[in-house]
Amino acid sequence: MSSDFETELGKEAGMDASAFRNEDDRISPLWLERLRAFIEGRRADDVALVMEPLHSSDVGDVLEHLDHDGRLALVRLLGDKFDYSALTEVDESIRLELMEALPNAEIARGVASLDNDDAVAILEDLEEADQNEILSALPTFERLNLKRSLDFPEDSAGRRMQTDFIAIPPFWTVGQMIDYLRAHPDLPEEFYQIYVVDAGYKVLGTLPLDRVLRSQRATNVDSIMNTSLVLIDASEDQEEAARSFERYDLVEVGVVDESGRLVGVLTIDDMVDVITEEADEDIKLLAGVGDEDLSDSTVDTVRSRVPWLVINLVTAVMVSLVIGLFGGTIDQMVELAVLMPIVASMGGNAGAQTMTVTVRAIAMRELEGTRLIRLIRREVIVGFINGVIFAILIGIVTWLRYGNPSLGMVIALAMITNLVVAGTAGILIPLTLHRLKADPAIASAVFVTTITDVVGFFAFLGIAGLWFGLF
Repeated sequence: MSSDFETELGKEAGMDASAFRNEDDRISPLWLERLRAFIEGRRADDVALVMEPLHSSDVGDVLEHLDHDGRLALVRLLGDKFDYSALTEVDESIRLELMEALPNAEIARGVASLDNDDAVAILEDLEEADQNEILSALPTFERLNLKRSLDFPEDSAGRRMQTDFIAIPPFWTVGQMIDYLRAHPDLPEEFYQIYVVDAGYKVLGTLPLDRVLRSQRATNVDSIMNTSLVLIDASEDQEEAARSFERYDLVEVGVVDESGRLVGVLTIDDMVDVITEEADEDIKLLAGVGDEDLSDSTVDTVRSRVPWLVINLVTAVMVSLVIGLFGGTIDQMVELAVLMPIVASMGGNAGAQTMTVTVRAIAMRELEGTRLIRLIRREVIVGFINGVIFAILIGIVTWLRYGNPSLGMVIALAMITNLVVAGTAGILIPLTLHRLKADPAIASAVFVTTITDVVGFFAFLGIAGLWFGLF
C-alpha cells in the first residue's frame, strides 16, 4: 500500500466516523488494520486524524482491540490529543497496564483536564506513592478536590461524584442567576439543575432548568425552588445511590458530607455505569469467576477461578461420601446408579432458579415485611408442585424403562423431596448470608448445589434401600 494512498484513507476515516463501525456495530476490520499500519509506521498525524472523530467510549474499544505494545504506542503517538477519559471505558487490567507504562507526569497532564469523577476512577487503583506524585503535579484547586474524593470509601457516592456544580443564594432573582451563568465561563460543561444553598453550603432547594426557563427575570429564586429534596450522603454505597436514582426517577442529585454541606453531584450517566458494574459483579460472583475481565491474562484468570473450584472440589467430596454410604445398596441394584444423577440434577436446577430470584430481590431491597414470608411460602409450594409434576413424569419413564413400578415410585418420592428442599434452600441460604452481612451472590450457589446434591442422593438411595430392603 503506497504512502499517499494510506494518507488518503486516513483522511477519509478522520472525516467520516461512520467508517469506524460495521453495520453490526463492531469495529471495522479494515479501519483497525489501517490504524495498526499507521501505528507501526509511527505516523502520528494520520493516527490523530483517524482517532479524532471518536467518542471516548469508542477509543476505549480501540484500546481493547490492540495488544500491549499497540495500546502504548497509540497513547504516545496521540500525545496531548489522547483523551484520558477513554481509560475509564476499558477493563481494569488494561487501564493499570497503561498507567504503569506511562510516566506520572504524563498521567498528571492527562487527568488535569478530566471531570473529577473520571480522574478519580483513573487514580484510585494506583499505589499511594504514584497517586501523591500525580496529585502534586496538579493545580491546587484540582488537587484538593481529587484528594477529598479519594478520601471517601471505595465504591461510595463520594468517589463517583463530580465536584463541579452551580450553587446560588436564595435571595437572588432569576435574572441575577441568568446573568451569573452567562458571565462565568468556568461553569460545568453540562448541568441539569441549580442548587440553592445558605452561607454554610447546606442545600435549601433545587431549581430545575425547565422551571428557570418558564420564570420571569424578577422572580425570586426561593419562591420557585423545589424544597422536596433528595440528597445522597458522600459515604453512601454507590449501589444505594443508584437505587435512589431508580426509585425517584432522578437525572441529577446533590451529594453532601457528614455535616450536610453540598460537596458534589451525581448524574444519571454515572449511575448507569454503577448499575452495569454491580449487575456484572453479581453475575460473575454467582458463577464463581471472581472479578475477572476478558482482557485478563491466562495466569490471572486461573488464579481467580482456582479458589472457587477448590471449594467445589470439597463439596463434591462431601457428596461422594454420601454416595459411599450406600455402596452396598447400589451394588445390589445397579439401576440406582443410572437414575440417581437425575434427582440431584433436577434439584440443583430448581435451587438455582429460586436462588437467582432471591438474590435479585435482596439486591433490589424487595424483601421487606410480608413480602419475605410470601416469597418463602410461594417457593416452598412451587417446589412441591414442580416435584409432583416431575415425579409423575420420571416415575412413569422409569417404570416403562425398567418394568419396575416400585422403582418408579421410589424416584418419584425422591424427586418431590429434593425439589421441596431445593426451593427452601434456594431462598433461605441467600437470606442467611445476607443476615450475616455476607454478599449472598458470592457463596449461595455453592451451598445450594451442595445441599441439593446431598439431599438428592441421600433421599433417593435411602428410600430405595428402605423400599427394597437392601440395607
